[in-house]
Amino acid sequence: MVYFIVKCALSGIIIAVVSEVAKRSPAFGALIVSLPLVSLLGILWLWRDTGDAERIASHAESTFWYVLPSLPMFLVLPAMLRAGVSFWPSMGVSCALTVILYFITAWSLGKFGINL
Repeated sequence: MVYFIVKCALSGIIIAVVSEVAKRSPAFGALIVSLPLVSLLGILWLWRDTGDAERIASHAESTFWYVLPSLPMFLVLPAMLRAGVSFWPSMGVSCALTVILYFITAWSLGKFGINL
């Protein structure tokens, strides 16, 4: 249980730090967020919990494929905000687009024998 609390606390601290940094410098906050910290932490926790190299390899490969359809969100959101659409509808459309692109990506990759 202590291990779980440490994982949650460390993950939460990273998010809080990024949030505070982004208040002062949006670009630097974005740089920190663009680092694959969550993925690296996930891989570290997975290694500690399982020690299974194949599971980690599969996780890392799947992460790569799921990052690609998430990228358009970071263009749609600012475009909508700058066009005068309020925050919550912009966020909702951006997230919905990402979910749709996730399904399209998983379906498309399945045609090539890559199962996510």
